[in-house]
Amino acid sequence: MMQPQGPAGVLPAQALRQLIRQGAIAASPPVEPAQVQPASLDLRLGTRAFRVRASFLAGAGRKVADRLAEFTMHEVDLTHGAVLEKGCVYVIPLLESLALPQGLSAVANAKSSTGRLDLLTRTITDGGAEFDRIPEAYQGPLYAEVCPRSFSVLVRPGQRLNQIRFRHGHATLSDDDLRALHTREPLVSGTPLISEGLGFSVDLRPATGDLLGYRAKPHTGVVDLDRIGHYPARDFWEEVRASNGQIILDPGAFYILVSREAVTIPPDYAAEMAPYLAMVGEFRVHYAGFFDPGFGHAAAGGAGSRGVLEVRCHEAPFVLEHGQVVGRLVYERMSERPDLLYGSGIASNYQGQGLKLAKQFKLG
Repeated sequence: MMQPQGPAGVLPAQALRQLIRQGAIAASPPVEPAQVQPASLDLRLGTRAFRVRASFLAGAGRKVADRLAEFTMHEVDLTHGAVLEKGCVYVIPLLESLALPQGLSAVANAKSSTGRLDLLTRTITDGGAEFDRIPEAYQGPLYAEVCPRSFSVLVRPGQRLNQIRFRHGHATLSDDDLRALHTREPLVSGTPLISEGLGFSVDLRPATGDLLGYRAKPHTGVVDLDRIGHYPARDFWEEVRASNGQIILDPGAFYILVSREAVTIPPDYAAEMAPYLAMVGEFRVHYAGFFDPGFGHAAAGGAGSRGVLEVRCHEAPFVLEHGQVVGRLVYERMSERPDLLYGSGIASNYQGQGLKLAKQFKLG
């Protein structure tokens, strides 16, 4: 089995292909080329979903399959497509499994369109004590826990709701290294807060008009994930408008907003958006936290791209104001530059984005 070599950092696309060839990443049917992204691998749903009573982690020394026997209410066959109901929790075995060498760990996250649908998707593993964290040298299956929060969704085997990023050693930039990089090549427009990441804020004074974002409607139809540009946005979303630079978030409501800053990810780096900072308010920002090398970068066809914010308010109504810092981007080194960049001929949906809904919806 390959041992990680070379500089520490996030593994690029060419290293992921090598892991696949050597069996550290296995799948049946085999991994498709389109699953390999600049700094991550898309994971595919299998043929069965288990409706469970509650979310769970396997726990040390225990297998997910054994816990499923404890918590499963019924099994759903996905072969010909099936609806995952809003508010229910499902565990779906993924087609991919891992046999990681020593020195290699991984982290998973929801894909962008998954987060924008308020489709809470987390990865769990045998022996796991955390969601979305795969320990060094893990060997075993992968599962997706899926909980539709705003819309019921129609899913099929092979669909890709989450993605996984592999790390060799420590990849996160220190504050000093991040300041130096930001000085050489501005990463976030404006004057961001730098503390274990670059701060970003919310844009509630758009340059044109008074449209600030969208709020998910509480009672809608089913979203078929394969139908791209199919659903009129007005059937699923309410427009959020204001001219005073502030909105009040309702507890339990889900919003699509946009960052005030434009974000750039240089080719030798990747980034992850911290999903929740307790000190800035009782809400969670961004379920889908990976930014690939090249996002918003001129060399990949970008000129700085806004970060779309997926916001859910928690316990109490909260006043969100223009320019308020709502989270941070944590930058990581790549172990080497990837041989493809976000937006460069790989059908990237959100390069150059502003305020934008998931790809299943159309405006007008």
